[in-house]
Amino acid sequence: MGNCWSTRFKAVNPSYSASTIAASSGANSKICSKDVSGLSGESSWASQTSVPVTRRNEGEILLSTNVKRFSFSELKNATRNFRPDSVLGEGGFGSVFKGWIDEHALTATKAGIGMVIAVKRLNLDGFQGHREWLAEVNYLGQLHHPNLVKLIGYCLEDEHRLLVYEFMPRGSLENHLFRRGSYFQPLSWNLRMKVALGAARGLAFLHSAETKVIYRDFKASNVLLDSNYNAKLSDFGLAKDGPTGNKSHVSTRVMGTYGYAAPEYLATGHLTAKSDVYSFGVVLLELLSGKRAVDKNRPTGEHNLVEWARPFLANKRRVFRVMDSRLEGQYPVGGAQKAAALAFQCLSAEGRLRPKMKEAVVILEQLQEAKDAEKAQADGKMAHAQSFGCGTGRPRMRSLEDGRGVKTLNWRLPASPLPE
Repeated sequence: MGNCWSTRFKAVNPSYSASTIAASSGANSKICSKDVSGLSGESSWASQTSVPVTRRNEGEILLSTNVKRFSFSELKNATRNFRPDSVLGEGGFGSVFKGWIDEHALTATKAGIGMVIAVKRLNLDGFQGHREWLAEVNYLGQLHHPNLVKLIGYCLEDEHRLLVYEFMPRGSLENHLFRRGSYFQPLSWNLRMKVALGAARGLAFLHSAETKVIYRDFKASNVLLDSNYNAKLSDFGLAKDGPTGNKSHVSTRVMGTYGYAAPEYLATGHLTAKSDVYSFGVVLLELLSGKRAVDKNRPTGEHNLVEWARPFLANKRRVFRVMDSRLEGQYPVGGAQKAAALAFQCLSAEGRLRPKMKEAVVILEQLQEAKDAEKAQADGKMAHAQSFGCGTGRPRMRSLEDGRGVKTLNWRLPASPLPE
């Protein structure tokens, strides 16, 4: 298998990574091999309604999209002529620029006015090319879901290839998990589970009977976060239609990122929805541990996160060995054990033993419901305590008259709220 490696991306703005670029990140490297099945961008797919699967050419794809076709000059104006200080990130695809357009007319506006957008511009000398650009237009042009990044439009003019997305102010999950410094604070347990649930819902939608799309490059850098930490999948350059009819898999060239790709896919090129489930298990493990999937700087035996962590995930008493120390123990033990058990299932060596993404969603929703119930209980106890004069601050001192006319001091300690 002839592998090709992408260059490591450079994040320019610490609040936003080049995660909308299909490039390797951190210590992980992009992989690809000889194509077995032809151009991925030419295959069709079903949107939220049932649509017969037929192969489509470039013209049919561009005509069927529900997004705007921008001129190159419009995007030059929106990004202030692609000024260097507008760069959000760089990667194998090219560069991502921050821009502004009118929310209704979708025309370029002055900086700071209107709707913020992210404009991805193809580098003609880069690792990726027209096929990946077309695949993004193909899928995001018609697939819509709260946990998929919104494609606003594209530009195809002469040699120029650009994509216009909604702006995701909190950047990529990768930045929040792995970048150090005062700008990025460690994500709390509740936020980590919220991100996991959102990403799982996005994958479950893609795998649904109506859609049947395999994402193929699920990783932390491709999960973007909005201002409320809602997760959205980005970068559909490697997405493929799922198997149809009686077929169990899609035969295709091996592409993805080392550390995230399922072992059977790497070995055979056979792609299924369970390949995405394995990748989700890797990212869930990253959420639990705060460690990258592959990191050669870790001690011997710990370079590959899955291989190192797998024995601990299967043992409830040893799960704490995996947990991110930056959480400082602020997580429910039972919730951590259930999340670890889910990761263990997703990372099964055999695809048939992995759960479906809709089953993973159910488990994560149960964790969310348990957290909400616990919070409601804590709020109820707090409200009850406050109704008797108890607060969350300093002990409150009350002066009371006893039966003998002597003033005594009655100290009421504040109720202790339960941790989330």
